[in-house]
Order: sequence, then structure tokens, then C-alpha cells
Amino acid sequence: MTDVLRRGRASLAFSFFAQGAAFAQLVTRIPAIQDRYGVSDALLPAFLAAVPILAGVGSVTTEQLVKRVRPSRLLRWSQPVVLLALLGVGAGDRVAGLGAALAAFGLAVGALDASMNMLGVSLQRTYGRSIMLSFHAAYSLGGIVGASLAWVGAHWHLALFVSYLPVVLVLLPATFVGSRWYVDGDATTAVPDREAGETGTVVFKLLLPLCLVMTFAYIGDSTVSNWSAKYLQDVLGSSEQLATVPYNVYMVTTLLGRAIGDFGVRRFGAAAVVRLGALVAALGFAVVAGAPEAWAGMLGFTLLGLGLCVLVPQTFAAAGRHAFENYGPGASDAAIARLNIFNYVGFLVGSPLVGALGDAWSYRGAMLVPMALVLVTLVYARSFAPQPDRYGGGHERPRTADVGRGGNGL
Repeated sequence: MTDVLRRGRASLAFSFFAQGAAFAQLVTRIPAIQDRYGVSDALLPAFLAAVPILAGVGSVTTEQLVKRVRPSRLLRWSQPVVLLALLGVGAGDRVAGLGAALAAFGLAVGALDASMNMLGVSLQRTYGRSIMLSFHAAYSLGGIVGASLAWVGAHWHLALFVSYLPVVLVLLPATFVGSRWYVDGDATTAVPDREAGETGTVVFKLLLPLCLVMTFAYIGDSTVSNWSAKYLQDVLGSSEQLATVPYNVYMVTTLLGRAIGDFGVRRFGAAAVVRLGALVAALGFAVVAGAPEAWAGMLGFTLLGLGLCVLVPQTFAAAGRHAFENYGPGASDAAIARLNIFNYVGFLVGSPLVGALGDAWSYRGAMLVPMALVLVTLVYARSFAPQPDRYGGGHERPRTADVGRGGNGL
């Protein structure tokens, strides 16, 4: 591989890392944000729901923009907006200011998530082997670092602005400089041989199974992030201190699973890895639902991290690959932008769904619902298998790297 591709891969991985850190800084300080702005418990869900809704709008907008603007350029300018919006959340003192900062954060995150994954899928296609999980491993690592820094800020009772400022001062220039080496790979804006409306309809039909998998994966992920602490403490009778551990364990096992996941895809194929991930995740939910005490519950959340971690990166990769093979590079970018919307759908649905079922029925029973949804992935696992080839293990097809659109993305 050329130095251009290596630099492009490293700079994109750092972008994933920075986004993981920024998002973790926001979501782990929600209680402090609520206290600073005096947001009531009744109003807080509206603020929290606005971010993924606007992110979906940002992703839809990105689908249109990439017809005229390269994904590398969108990523280069959306990431600073995310970081500055995070700083804005910490700097204000009025609810209107918080709403404006969160709106900017949500819109920019939608563009950022979509363009990052467009570049990741394009680079994987150029490399000719699975590397997508490594980018999401960088995101998980950033999430762990961001959450750890947020804990430091909370432990030392730092003001939000003081807590956020060093993170932004480090990541903002670093990501902007790194954006000089983003590589758009073989992406073009043309969608050959079909009218745009016809292509859009067919691409959506092609994506529908993957959209469901993406939604169910994020329902599972949001269940862990929003309910693991409450479940361990209220259902399994753990201490408040121990109840904070499952999410940290989940993040670490997510990182580990993604760090080695590409090797599994190269050796066994994407469909086999997705099937195994779905089964392990379902087993994790089953262990959590039936756990007699807190340590057994923690084992379940550990299994969830190992299982769920492969689903989202492989769903993006499959969507981009199938759209590219059937309709060309422009369709690949459009497919990823559309699929990215269901990231936010799952995030929005997951937490309220489990909460409503827990209140109306039981939290043990509620854990069986995301388990069942994750198992639906097995029905659609064949959608992850490249046709007629698959990555790695002697199944790679030769591909000439077109890096003429790399460099600084301009």
C-alpha cells in the first residue's frame, strides 16, 4: 500500500477516535449539564431526543451534499463544528443557548458519522480487505478516553467549560491537520445507468434488511448504556459503586472485539462473524435477564460488548459494498448516509422501549426484547456476504488503488 493510503487510514482512525471522545464527553456529563442549565426532568428527554433527531437530518442532508462535495471535505469541516458545539454546551448558562449548541452538535454529528463511514468503506474497498472494524475500534477507544476524562472532571467538580476546553484544544487542531490526508478512495459522484429516483428506490430496497440490523444493534447498545447501572443496582442488588462498572466493561470488550474483528472477517467472512456476534449478544442478554446476582449480570454485559461490537461496522461495510457493486460508487455513499439514519432510530427507540417494558412488566423480561431483536440478525446474515467474492483468506479480489482524490480533500 502507498504512503498516501497509510496516512489516509491513520488520519481517518484519529477522526473516529476524536468523535468517540467528544460524544462520550457529552453523554457522560448529562447530569452536570442538567444542573448547570436548570433543565427539569420533564424537559430533559426532549433535549436528549433532539440530538439524534437532528443527527438524522444531518445524515439525510449529507446524502445530498456528497453528490457535489467530497466526503473528505464534509468530514473536514463537520468535525470542528462538533467540537466547538461541545464547548458551547459547557460555555452557556441559558436554556436557549443549550438548545442552540445541542442543535449544532446534532446536525454536525449526522454529517460527521455519515462522512466518516463513507471514507471508511471506500478505503476498505481500496485496500481489498476488511479494515472497517479497526476504525470503529478507534471510536471505542476514544469513548473510553472521553468517559475517563469526564469522570476526572466530575470527580474534581470542574465546571463543564473547564472540563471540555482541554479536550477541544487538543482535538480541534489535531483533527484539522489530520484532515489533510483523508482519502476519498475510488468514490465518484456519478450513479451510472439509472435515473436518480429509480436508483434511490432500488437502493433502499437493497438496504432494508441492513437498516433493520442497524436499528436492532443500536437498540441493544442503548439498552446497555442507559439501563446497565440501574439494572445492576435495582434488580440485582449491587452497590451504587459496582453499578457503574458494567458500562465500562462493555466499552472495553467492545474495543477488544473490534480490534480483532477484522482478522475474523478475513479468515471466516463477514456473514460468519455477524452470525457469531448476534449469537453472543443474544446470550449476553439472556445471562443478564436470568442473572441471580450482580457478578453474573456483569458477565452478561461483557458478552454483550463482544457480540454487539461487530454488527454496526459490518452493516456499514455491507451496505457500501452492495450498493457499489450494483449501482456504482455514488450509490455507495448514498447507501451509507441512509443507513446511518437508523443508527439514530435505534438510539431513540431503545431506551424508552426498555424503560416502558420494565415499568409495565419487569426489567428482567424487558431484557428479552432486545435479545429477540438481535437474533433477527441471523435471518439477514446472508446480506453481509459479498457476492461473488468475500474479503480475506484467499478470497480477496485484486483492486487498483485510485488515490487521485486523496490529499487534503480539496
